[in-house]
Amino acid sequence: MPIVEAVILLIVLVLLSNIISHYLTFIPVSLIQIALGLIVALTWHFQIQLETDWFLLLFIAPLLYNDGRRFPRRELWRLRGPIFANAIWLVFLTTILGGYLIYWLIPKMPLTVAFALAAILSPTDPVAVQSISKQAKLPESLMHLVSGESLINDASGLIAFKYAIAATVTGAFSMGTAVGDFFYISIVGFLAGLIMMTAIQLLMDVLRRQGIDDVVFNTVLQLATPFVVYLVTEEITHASGVIAVVTAGVLYHARESQVVEDSPELKLVTEKVWDIIIYSLNGIVFVILGIELPVATSQVIKGGQFNTGEAFLFAVGTWVVILGIRTVWTYGYVLVKRLRDRNADRPSFRTAILSGLSGVRGAVTMAGVLSVPLTIASGAGFPTRSLMLFVASGVIIISLVAATVTLPLISSSSQPLQTRASVSDDLNDDLDLADEDDDFDDLDDGVRQISEDEARAYIMRLAISKIEELRRPINQRAAYDLILDYQFVIRRLEMNYRADATMQKVLSDELQLRQVAIDGERVALKAMRKNEQITQTSYVGAVRRIERLESRLTQATGRTLPSVMRYWIQFFKHLFRNTAYWLHSEDTDRLHAEGNLVERETSKAAIKALSQYLAREDVDETQFDNQAIYHLIVHYRNRIERAKAAAGPSHEDEYQRQFNKLRIRALSAERAGIQSLLEAGNISWTMATHLRQYVNYAENVLVMSMNNDEGE
Repeated sequence: MPIVEAVILLIVLVLLSNIISHYLTFIPVSLIQIALGLIVALTWHFQIQLETDWFLLLFIAPLLYNDGRRFPRRELWRLRGPIFANAIWLVFLTTILGGYLIYWLIPKMPLTVAFALAAILSPTDPVAVQSISKQAKLPESLMHLVSGESLINDASGLIAFKYAIAATVTGAFSMGTAVGDFFYISIVGFLAGLIMMTAIQLLMDVLRRQGIDDVVFNTVLQLATPFVVYLVTEEITHASGVIAVVTAGVLYHARESQVVEDSPELKLVTEKVWDIIIYSLNGIVFVILGIELPVATSQVIKGGQFNTGEAFLFAVGTWVVILGIRTVWTYGYVLVKRLRDRNADRPSFRTAILSGLSGVRGAVTMAGVLSVPLTIASGAGFPTRSLMLFVASGVIIISLVAATVTLPLISSSSQPLQTRASVSDDLNDDLDLADEDDDFDDLDDGVRQISEDEARAYIMRLAISKIEELRRPINQRAAYDLILDYQFVIRRLEMNYRADATMQKVLSDELQLRQVAIDGERVALKAMRKNEQITQTSYVGAVRRIERLESRLTQATGRTLPSVMRYWIQFFKHLFRNTAYWLHSEDTDRLHAEGNLVERETSKAAIKALSQYLAREDVDETQFDNQAIYHLIVHYRNRIERAKAAAGPSHEDEYQRQFNKLRIRALSAERAGIQSLLEAGNISWTMATHLRQYVNYAENVLVMSMNNDEGE
């Protein structure tokens, strides 16, 4: 069948599977898609000729990039150590130990093929993991652990799989060469993803500054990103395109996590287009799995070495091996954590088994195994390829069925098992503060038509006023985070509509006041070291931070560097500081605690220094721009609240609820502001429509973000 007709048929089957899933809610849609593919293959003898290179590019690149884009925030960062241990060490343990056990189970399968099979079975379906973890009520820390792991282990599993396949194809394997190659493709792949994603974000920033901010253009540019990153990394650097696209996705997510968007329409359109692409690709992979099952089965039988019953038992045995390794690993992780912290959860075989069952295999496993080459270097057929495909397919199906059957037994929830293929739309008083309406006091003095940028800045200031009105001690961190987001957008808008002389005055005032605040920080830091509240390590690190800030004060104005560059400077600063903590001989937890103490005390000292400076008789407080003062105060108050949150127990769910509640009220204030501008005659009906559309888009983005948080 020609490729065009084949693609149309596959998409129709994906749509049909979701219609059937609407009525058979107790069956995962992935199983329905496999069944439909099997029916089509048996009825019309339908086959698809798969090419390894394009299959990896078409399926692996966008799937893993999207996983990176939706990398869970909050608790997962706190658990980054165990998550990476699971995602890397557990994968390699599964590859080595699982490979030997599979080789023992199936002696006629070459050892390198057994390693490849174990490696490609190590990645787990992230959505299925989260679905089982929540419904089975796993301990919170373990739930975050297995959820985060499932988003990273794709890369490590595919790398191990690639080496095992290469060893089978060439017939040669050198541990020294493999280790060297592993470090090369991993490090270069990471750097390639980092550099290219930064360059793409910088290009987008520059284009938007030049007025090229068309939503369709920017959406297509973002959609092309994973394919470009994967191809360039694989073809030019010969490194891991898998690691590159995961890195690019995570970095995109880190940069685009701001809630108050310049262009919420772009984010909304991009997310929905990505939903369509991932929805289609995931479904197609499972349909292809169903289509390939008869081919694999018939080839296994024709090979004469195994019959269908034996092949099925091999699949069950392999699933038991993978399940056992994951269960033992989880029990050991909880046990070690309990030995280190007596307040931690007790190890439980039930919890360990639930974690093992949560390891449902999905689209990445299927895409990888379908990419196995047909021949090896000598020209002979790839050994036991059909059996490998059959066993991998069987493990995927068995893991889905096992989770579907056991889930009602271990959970009171009636929700069905979710997998990647079933998720689409369900995703995504120190100083008197300045009067936020100062710039628009003349609106009531007469009817004056204002630009859209002025109107947006005005309604955002109203939103800030509403947040200040709702700010309480319990929600201060969320309030200041949201206010800073608004201020960032307001500053960019001001650059467009305010006169250069006026903006220069604002920026000059801010520079002068920042220097006063920095002097206050330095005095407080010296006092803390003198009183031995902090160690020399923390003191030196804080002093260097202040010196770097002081030497780059002009960067705070937003004129010298695009926002993406400022973001990455901040990113690497924190990365190097954390690396220094890990490498230092002193206790890491104590250094982090001292860092939080430094943040709180120096921020308080900065606010106090500003207050004392503005109260001096030789200083005219009215000469400074109120917005510059307000911006600095919020900046330091935000630092204090973040340091408090980092030092205390985690309440991220409560924080997110507070943040979302404030954001909703702020959007209501923006909508009311549009109406007041319209009634006063300051904007036209057309502009009011554009502004309301902007608020509607922002509201949709917020809802999508709240749905994503619930999914995490």
